[in-house]
Amino acid sequence: MPAPLQRPVPPVPPELEDCCRSGCTPCVFDLYEEALERYQKELAAWEAAHAPRSAPA
Repeated sequence: MPAPLQRPVPPVPPELEDCCRSGCTPCVFDLYEEALERYQKELAAWEAAHAPRSAPA
């Protein structure tokens, strides 16, 4: 996966009242967890691509 050009923005967590507590599949909290996992992977890729490189000795 190529690193994004701009630093990824974390997903906004849902409010407690966003969940209807009806057992929806997927629940808003499930969707948030998936978005958070994607964000963490994208952030790791971005940080690796933008890490300072040491100058050759």
